[in-house]
Amino acid sequence: MNFRNLGCCVLLLAIVGCATPSSRSPEVFETILAPASKTHPRQSEGDVIALKDGTLLAGWTDFTGGGADHATASIAGATSRDGGRTWSAPFELQRNIGKQNVMSVSFLRAKSGEILFFFLVKNSDSDLKVFVRREREGESESERKAPEDWRSPRRFATNYANIIWGDPEVVTAEAGYHIMNNGRVVQLKSGRILCPVSFYGSGGWHGAHLQDVMFFSDDDGHTWQRGKGVVDCPKRGAMEPGVVELKDGRVLQVVRTQMGQVWFAFSSDQGDTWTEAAPSGIVSPEAPSTIKRLPKTGELVLIYNPSIEHGISGMKSRTPLVASISKDEGKTWSKPKMIESDLNLTYAYTSLTFVGDRALLSYYVSAGGISQSSLKFKSIPVEWFR
Repeated sequence: MNFRNLGCCVLLLAIVGCATPSSRSPEVFETILAPASKTHPRQSEGDVIALKDGTLLAGWTDFTGGGADHATASIAGATSRDGGRTWSAPFELQRNIGKQNVMSVSFLRAKSGEILFFFLVKNSDSDLKVFVRREREGESESERKAPEDWRSPRRFATNYANIIWGDPEVVTAEAGYHIMNNGRVVQLKSGRILCPVSFYGSGGWHGAHLQDVMFFSDDDGHTWQRGKGVVDCPKRGAMEPGVVELKDGRVLQVVRTQMGQVWFAFSSDQGDTWTEAAPSGIVSPEAPSTIKRLPKTGELVLIYNPSIEHGISGMKSRTPLVASISKDEGKTWSKPKMIESDLNLTYAYTSLTFVGDRALLSYYVSAGGISQSSLKFKSIPVEWFR
């Protein structure tokens, strides 16, 4: 897909004939998992994982000190036993252990069978690190029960989903500011776990030039090292990467840029080094895209905002939300299909999890920018993407 016209998304979508999921399939269902409120103005950056008994666990950033990235926040959780149609009351999944906040959830079911729970700990505009907690093994059934009062201080170790987590361990130990989006961690066929990170080393957030680096583990997340390669782009730089393993063993990285397109980079050594980033031809504002591989059929699916109507850097351009698939490992892409079509709202920071024949999505939805946003959950049949 090579869109030469970087103009109005309304015209683009009219040409390609996008349809909303609800118009195509009665099996699509959705809910506002975490609505914004005066005391919780921003509910964003979530992820979803299926537990061994089929229960869904959702985690997301619960901002209580305002809607800015540096505002006070903890990580909230909720569970669902009916595939996401209804959810438990929210509970605290991770208390704030940063000087500013904790945010941006990624879950991974490792090959060991354990769940790894990743999040960011923010201390300042020059100190942001990725941490991980591991599902602890060997606990008795009574120890795995949630405490009678989950609001007690014990919630730091135990949560309402009856999972006991080990202590937080740092992934990005070096000094600097490390951004890893929600729902980003992947494990390759070899067993290597990749944490795709955008990074700057010193100075404040304003005017910082970002580059993408990879942190990886070859022992199921017990130890971590930084890859040798760096991915860069013009203007503000390479931002908020996502990765997927290709069938030939290479890794494809999708990059948020200020260039009006998603950019691609490739690795032939499991994420250690990278090719120079280049435009993909996929029109996008300064917003993250999410890439995964569809189960069974194996096509790649990309979820993104296909417009820069309001300007490359404009938050208002994060609308609509669409999906395209590629049958040739990212060389060409299908016409986008509409996930969210209301151009008065914005949508971003999508997580995508496949459970059985369902695609489970979480993303923020807002009428006034991310600082006033609710977390939405949507379940779509996998076949809908095709």
